[in-house]
Amino acid sequence: MESLNLFISFFLFSYFFLGAESDHLQHSNLGSLRPNRLFVFGDSYVDTGNIRKSLSDSWKIPYGITFPQKPSGRFSDGRVATDFLARYMGIKSPIPYTWKGYAGKERLSYGMNYAYGGTGVFTTKDNPLPNMTTQIDYFQRVVAAGNIYSPSDLPSSLALISVAGNDYGTFIALQRPLTELPAFIKQVVDQIEVNARRIYKLGVKKIAITSMQPLGCLPSVTVFTSFQRCNATDNISTNLHNFFLHKAISRLNSETKPSTFVVIDHYNAFLTVFKNKGSEPGAMRFGNPLEPCCVGIDSKHDCSNVDEKSEKKYKVCEDPKGAFFWDIFHPSEEGWRSVYSVLHKSLKDVWI
Repeated sequence: MESLNLFISFFLFSYFFLGAESDHLQHSNLGSLRPNRLFVFGDSYVDTGNIRKSLSDSWKIPYGITFPQKPSGRFSDGRVATDFLARYMGIKSPIPYTWKGYAGKERLSYGMNYAYGGTGVFTTKDNPLPNMTTQIDYFQRVVAAGNIYSPSDLPSSLALISVAGNDYGTFIALQRPLTELPAFIKQVVDQIEVNARRIYKLGVKKIAITSMQPLGCLPSVTVFTSFQRCNATDNISTNLHNFFLHKAISRLNSETKPSTFVVIDHYNAFLTVFKNKGSEPGAMRFGNPLEPCCVGIDSKHDCSNVDEKSEKKYKVCEDPKGAFFWDIFHPSEEGWRSVYSVLHKSLKDVWI
């Protein structure tokens, strides 16, 4: 208990002393032209189907029931963040890296998605899938091969980096002392900075990094209050991550002329949707935004689980479009649509 109190005290000190910076999307001089190509690195918030079907629940029913009416490898009932960002860019969603051999030249022209659900900037617990360093290795090899993209294609492209908390899930799963968490958060953000700088040096001159969504509002956390309220301590730690992220972005932009790095504000966009009273254009008003649509029938089961007789061990809400969260970790398609409706004006200011 003493270590927990020390942990909470540190975060309260960090939050108020360092300043709870508003995590709004940071503007930068990304140029007057909208990027025509999207390269994606990260986790399940942006993965559109890289994991093998045998390895992921995202390929099992009822995932994908809204779009494309069957499982597509997305961790949602439909589209995810990548799809909505691509739509606002005016392009098709980039092809997953593992599908590149089956895609035509036209589809490849929109970029490539290297993200794998469940991964982090470091290797995550019990997960053999490529972490972000390896994802960038794949990107580097594709560019070096020269048969799909050339170096001249990269300056007019946008790279999206998503880090949604799997590194912190591993920290908890390994039962590391909570007093070590602040230093670990700094390590995670430092590695994000290394990754962003590497992508820039490979030739992509416009790089967007998502802020951490409010981890204390995920259904995996709010289930302990019957989905009635977020966990304030978890959100303070999230704010420390985002504070360090803004500092890293400032350092990166100080090295580049013109400035080319930007934070896409998932944190405040999520909270804006949660608090929406119907006044935010394009954002759905959810009855209880903290309650997920698809859950296991008990604590031993998750969305998509079946028994040996293929009988469902999960339940799905009547209207997925009325739920912000699809499962206990991931937004629904309507949730993502609302988040990017909130972000729309800021995104337009960046590249138009």
